[in-house]
Amino acid sequence: MTNYSSNDIAIAIINWNGKHLLEQFLPSVTKYSGDATVYIIDNASSDESIPFIEANYPQVKTIILDDNYGYAGGYNKGIGQISEPIICCLNNDVEVTNDWLDPIIDSFNRDHTCAIMQPKILDYKNPESFEYAGAAGGFVDKYGYPFCRGRLFNAIEQDNGQYDDEREIFWASGACLFIKKTVFTNLKGFDAEFFAHIEEIDLCWRAFNTGYTVKYNGKSKIYHVGGSTLKNSNPQKTFLNFRNSLYALLKNTPSPSKLIFMRLLLDGIAGVRFLVHLQPRHFLAIIKAHLSFYKNFSKIQSKRTYTKNKQGSYFKITSAVWLYFVLRIKVLKEL
Repeated sequence: MTNYSSNDIAIAIINWNGKHLLEQFLPSVTKYSGDATVYIIDNASSDESIPFIEANYPQVKTIILDDNYGYAGGYNKGIGQISEPIICCLNNDVEVTNDWLDPIIDSFNRDHTCAIMQPKILDYKNPESFEYAGAAGGFVDKYGYPFCRGRLFNAIEQDNGQYDDEREIFWASGACLFIKKTVFTNLKGFDAEFFAHIEEIDLCWRAFNTGYTVKYNGKSKIYHVGGSTLKNSNPQKTFLNFRNSLYALLKNTPSPSKLIFMRLLLDGIAGVRFLVHLQPRHFLAIIKAHLSFYKNFSKIQSKRTYTKNKQGSYFKITSAVWLYFVLRIKVLKEL
C-alpha cells in the first residue's frame, strides 16, 4: 500500500482575476503546506495575477489556460498537467492553518478505500462559525438539495468541537477537496457542462455510484471567505445552482423522472418566494435554469452513471426543505 507524505500532494488553486485574493491568501498556503507543490491554474486572467506570482512566489508553479473554463473545465485542464498522486482543489479565498495537511495525509494512509476528503471549513470573517460551502461535510436529501453538518440552508452553526471527528460523508466541498489523481482520472474529472457550482457534488455522487468513499476529517481546518467569484445576490449564481442541481439528479439518481418532477415543483415555490421578496431577477434565473435543463436534457441524460451499488443510502433525510421551512428545524444533530 502507498504511504503518502506532503510531497505527494499538489495544491491546485483555480484563479480568475484574483490577484487581490492571491495577495491575501497565498502566503498561508506556501507557509503551512510543507513539501506539497502549489499550482495556480489560471483561467486566462486579465489582471496581474500571473506577474504577481512570478515576481513573488517563484516556487509556485503556474498553469496558464487560454480561456476562462470555469471551475470545472479549468480544473480538468489544469489537473491533466499535474502528476502528484493526491490533488487538493483549493479556492483562492482560503486561509489554511499550521499542519492542516497532516490529518488528511494520516486519513489517506489509514483508510486506503478513501478516494476524496474534506477538512473542517470555517468562516474567515466569523472564525467561530462554520462556512456555508462545505462546513463539516455534505449530504443531499431525497430531492437533491445539498446540506452539511453545521449548515442547513442559511442556518449556520457555531464550531464548538461537535464535528471534530472523522467520518464518511456524501460530498466534499469544492472550496477544499482532496482527491486521488487516479480516481479523478477514472471519473473523467468534473463535468465541464456545470461550469461552476454543484460540480463537486456531481463528482462525489459519481464517485459514490462507482463505489468510492468520501470522508471528512475535522482535525484539519481551513478558513474560507466564500462568494468571492459570484455573490449570493448575483442571479447567475441562482441560475447555476438550480440548473446544475437538475443536471446532478438526472445523471446520478436511480429514478430521476419522479425526483425531477418534484424538484421542478419545489423550484417553482422557490421562484414565488423570490417574487414575494421582490427579487424578480432570481425568479427569472430559475426559469432560465429550467429552460437550459430542457435544452440540454438529452446530452446530460447520456452521461448517467447510476448503478445499484449503494442504492438510496445517500438519502440521510427525505426533505431538507420540509424540515427547514415548515418544521423550522435549523440544526441536524444526527445523520
